[in-house]
Amino acid sequence: MDRRRALASLGSLVALGTALTASAQAQPGPELAGLKLRGQGRFRYFGLSIYDARLWSAEPVQAASWAEQPLALELQYARSLVGREIAKRSLAEMRRQASISEAQGQAWLKAMEAAFPDVKDGDRLTGRYEPGSGAQFFFNGQPRQRIDDAQFARLFFGIWLSPQTSEPALREQLLGSRDGQG
Repeated sequence: MDRRRALASLGSLVALGTALTASAQAQPGPELAGLKLRGQGRFRYFGLSIYDARLWSAEPVQAASWAEQPLALELQYARSLVGREIAKRSLAEMRRQASISEAQGQAWLKAMEAAFPDVKDGDRLTGRYEPGSGAQFFFNGQPRQRIDDAQFARLFFGIWLSPQTSEPALREQLLGSRDGQG
């Protein structure tokens, strides 16, 4: 195969990959039905892509009042991670926002371990936030675990959306703009 044909083939593969990616993002799963994409961003750790995050809601999300409306947060992983480690890191991030007793932390850790399986490149974990009620988690579009605890849900989604997040640039991307009007 000559160089020109090889480059044309590579270009076709890139175009196909781009079309497939756009198609997958344009057709959200049933856990996102009735919701509109509000913002998205990539989480990197020491330069490595960990996941792409997408915020979905029926109405625009205001930065100052994000915790007052139903929404969904979708994480599409770029690498393999152990579910237990995802849960442990989540609890540590939740503790950035509020004091959590050891007993409460252990109960939430156990619930998150049940909700978060091991993931690999391309897997999606999605959480639906229900203010004043709790959260429902999905793995690749399939229901996984429901946690009926309003405080847990607020702190968990606050990992990405609260002003105390460890990733303020990602928060801004998810909210769609500086004022959350996205």
